[in-house]
Amino acid sequence: MIRRATEDDVSAICGLVHELAEYEKASSLCTVRDDHLRSALFGENPSVFAHVAEHDGVVVGCALWFLNFSTWDGVNGIYLEDLYVQPDARGHGFGTALLAALAAECEANGYTRLTWSVLDWNTPSIGFYRALGAQAQDEWTTFRLTDGALRDLAAKAS
Repeated sequence: MIRRATEDDVSAICGLVHELAEYEKASSLCTVRDDHLRSALFGENPSVFAHVAEHDGVVVGCALWFLNFSTWDGVNGIYLEDLYVQPDARGHGFGTALLAALAAECEANGYTRLTWSVLDWNTPSIGFYRALGAQAQDEWTTFRLTDGALRDLAAKAS
């Protein structure tokens, strides 16, 4: 079963995010806690949304996403931050169903894009996405500012 996450799902989602970080060989970088996700998902001004995959009453997968905006189309889209299905639950259609739920969100709201990133070494996921008809945006390079570089640039705003 795929459904919108509820506040009762926060601990399970947080656990899945930590499992994803371990899978991506970056668990030392994952510092999210339940209270972070609770605030982001269900606080006064939610900035993130989530769907969960549930099997026999247990959350086995999740999709965390937020709205982005296309200046070229002039409408919102969805940026999928994390998609994760526990290894034992893979191969049962949960990943496809989670992505289909996000595609349905796009269609229902007039959003023109569903976008996400994948690590270049994650060939199983890349194959899965291509099989769904997703196209790699190989001509784009992602940039990120964090820590000291982010602080240094922010200091130039004053």
